[in-house]
This record gives sequence, structure tokens and C-alpha cells, in this order.
Amino acid sequence: MQNFAAIDFETANSERSSVCSVGVVVVRDGEIAHSFYSLIQPEPNYYNYWCSRVHGLCRADTETAPVFPDVWAEIAPLIAGLPLVAHNKAFDEGCLKAVFRVYQLDYPDYEFYDTLKAARKQLPTLPNYQLHTVAAACGYRLQRHHHALADAEACAWIARELL
Repeated sequence: MQNFAAIDFETANSERSSVCSVGVVVVRDGEIAHSFYSLIQPEPNYYNYWCSRVHGLCRADTETAPVFPDVWAEIAPLIAGLPLVAHNKAFDEGCLKAVFRVYQLDYPDYEFYDTLKAARKQLPTLPNYQLHTVAAACGYRLQRHHHALADAEACAWIARELL
């Protein structure tokens, strides 16, 4: 796959619609063409301990952040016509669909590919299939795991290797 957009969301709580940050890496002709990162005011707007512990974000970080429709208005033209790729697409695609529902937006039925599924099939001897493990097996060192842009970059690298 030479043209795609890798995407990663972080959530504020257990609700899939509570996206609080997004990272997008656009790959064209096999090369990174554009990167995008934004904090997002989550909906519902509260943070639970476990999510904050994973990604380090809290309400103070997103208090003045834009809401999802404003952020997506910037992302949509960047990814127009491209398939989306995520590591564990069930989570990220679920987040995207949930937040579109919350804001009553028409979901464009994005085509999604999953680097987790590809890794399980193509790298059967890995000790686990966490993003940082798969990235390392593909020659990429993920340094800021659970930062949405860093995770999207790792996913893009994996996708270029495995998809």
C-alpha cells in the first residue's frame, strides 16, 4: 500500500466518543507527506484515572481545545480519498464512528485496514502484538507510546512494511 492515512486516537474515559487527541500521518507514494496532531475537547468531557495514566492527558490539557467537528474539518481534506490504517482498527474505527454519532455527523464509511491483524498473520513469533513491539519488529523505535501522533507514525511505518 503506497497511499493511506494512519490514524490514532486517545480517549479520556471508557466512552469511545471521548477522543481527547488525534494523530494522523498521510503517506503518499510510500513516503510521509503530512502529519497532523490535535488535542480535542472530549465528549463526554471527563477523564478517568486509567486513561490519564496511559496517555498522560487530563482535563486541564483539553479545556480550551477545539471540539471534534472543528478538528475533523481540518483532517477530512488531508485524508480525502485515502484508506485509513490503525493498529487495532476496532478501537480507532469505533472511536471515529462513535464521535461522528455524538455530533450527529454523516459518517463517510471510511475504508479501514488493521496493522494489528496484519502483524498477527505475518509476524507469528512475536511475544505480543502491542504497537511498540510490532513497530520494533518492523525496524521502527516508538519513543512516545500513547501520544497520538507518535502512535500514528509507528502505525504508518508498520503499514508500509506489512500492508
